Amino acid sequence: MTVPGSQLGREGVDTIIKLFFNLSTSFRVSGTKNLSRYFGIDGSLTGSPHLSELSINSQGGPSVANMTLSPNLSPDAKQSSPLVSPLLNDPSCTRADDEEEVKRKRFPTEKAYFIAKEVATTERTYLKDLEVITSWFQSAVSKEDCMPETLKNLIFSNFEPLHKFHTGFLKEIEQRLALWEGRSNAHIKGDYQRIGDVMLKNIQSMKQLTIHLRKHNEILMELENGIKNSRKLETFCRDFELQKVCYLPLNTFLLRPLHRLMHYKQIMERLCKHYPPSHTDFRDSRALYGFVHLAALAEISEMVAQLHGNMIKMENFQKLHELKKDLIGMDNLVIPGREFIRLGSLSKLSGKGLQQRMFFLFNDILLYTSRGLTASNQFKVHGHLPLYGMTMEESEEEWGVPHCLTLRGQHQSIVVAASTRAEMDKWTEDIQMAIDLAEKSSGPAPELLASSPPDNKSPDETTVDQESEDDLSASRTSLERQSPHRGNTTVHVCWHRNTSVSMIDFSIAVENQLSGNLLRKFKNSNGWQKLWVVFTNFCMFFYKSHQVTNCASDNHPLASLPLLGYSLTLPTESENIHKDYVFKLHFKSHVYYFRAESEYTFERWMEVIRSATSSASRTRALSHKEPHAY
Repeated sequence: MTVPGSQLGREGVDTIIKLFFNLSTSFRVSGTKNLSRYFGIDGSLTGSPHLSELSINSQGGPSVANMTLSPNLSPDAKQSSPLVSPLLNDPSCTRADDEEEVKRKRFPTEKAYFIAKEVATTERTYLKDLEVITSWFQSAVSKEDCMPETLKNLIFSNFEPLHKFHTGFLKEIEQRLALWEGRSNAHIKGDYQRIGDVMLKNIQSMKQLTIHLRKHNEILMELENGIKNSRKLETFCRDFELQKVCYLPLNTFLLRPLHRLMHYKQIMERLCKHYPPSHTDFRDSRALYGFVHLAALAEISEMVAQLHGNMIKMENFQKLHELKKDLIGMDNLVIPGREFIRLGSLSKLSGKGLQQRMFFLFNDILLYTSRGLTASNQFKVHGHLPLYGMTMEESEEEWGVPHCLTLRGQHQSIVVAASTRAEMDKWTEDIQMAIDLAEKSSGPAPELLASSPPDNKSPDETTVDQESEDDLSASRTSLERQSPHRGNTTVHVCWHRNTSVSMIDFSIAVENQLSGNLLRKFKNSNGWQKLWVVFTNFCMFFYKSHQVTNCASDNHPLASLPLLGYSLTLPTESENIHKDYVFKLHFKSHVYYFRAESEYTFERWMEVIRSATSSASRTRALSHKEPHAY
């Protein structure tokens, strides 16, 4: 049997069939679940049928609005909507409703088509992300004498071949979709209702680019070393991150090619599930598709396996440097062997009561900080507790505070409280895991070098941190009014939403990225507005279109919606949303309705958004993933 892009004999076919059945037991196959996977009969999230649809937050417990610690610690209920762009709220904006129904009926409806379409929509976003480096960043670098030539060559000589390859790849995918939809070359006879052959051909070609993918670790480290040694380069990179086109941290774009490999692997898993060897049409041409998909899956799985260890190290390295930008008072956060575990908002008990603090847990220390009023909204380090020799115990009864923990170090102790029991359980689990790891290590962590001395106060002190009242005032500032520089990072969202995220959550977020058109219910009317939406980094980014034009607004997001703390549900009958494939996002007074084009795309949007709004505990997250190397 001849398979496009590969020569497979009988022995090879047998090997691939065996590979498929092995893969089917170990890979997570996305996008094939019924709606009941996400919802109970009443529309509440599965696993919590007894809770109201509006009472489930990202941790599965009571909503932030119902927490009892302090009313001042939650975001202002009257803050403006995150979707504040005039272009998104202009009544004269084009709305799509009936025309979308006509288009929906004209295009193919089978699941394989929508899987293929997902390849195209996510590839468009990936190509745009590559262009942030190959076009925007390179252009800015060429105008400034701030980067050594060796570093320039290292970055751009490895990204330009990737951009060139994926430009051609996207063109092939879009041509296949056009044939599939019957929009072009209709006179050509042939079976074009497949994508596996295109994937196999390009994945095999992609293997030749592995040499460039292996360089990304060096690129990331050399850029950080350059920033560390040159104030001019540091200022340049900070200013570039302020540009609207750089909608994520710069280092995130440097890791995109490795992340994209995982996305190809997931897509091929879905195609293999769709065309298994046991398919009822196994004896017809569909069997060919199945073998093609299996061959492509085998190829991409091999590439992912080869680069997996490198990717984990790079993600931790990137996260430490990203957190470093959010902190002041810590000069040596990034040291060999240190690994990030969790960050989030907790209340610290002092002489005058509970005060909101931002905590950062690593495999050797626990930092606590307060939000400063600097131009860049950084968090000031107040103190740290080494995990070596630390003990932890619940102390609700002792202090009369719900969800309360006492952390006892060798030289000091602190009392902290979480906003919910679920949040407390996450912190307890991760802190205990980190303590156990520290005990197994060679000894205490090295002393931290702080640019300002930490306070290291104990819970029975009668004084209160001087900036605490300023912190509470700052916490009532809406996300939209913050300084544009680093005012909307995950750290700040966790601060305002009173929640936390772990490195496991970040790893899951990397896998759960999606792009495509969604219809958004227009405010105060029954009309629907068509938007191009990119979901990444726990956030939805909204564009007018995926197409790059001369209009500056088409090259960067018009608005964004961070989803940490949001609820994800189905609309109820009383909300009068009489359309298919509609989901609802809700946080306090903010309510948004979005509509997908098919059952498959609806399930995919539900799946990826749920990864941000329903953060799993470390134990449950690792039950279906490879162990994370802390």
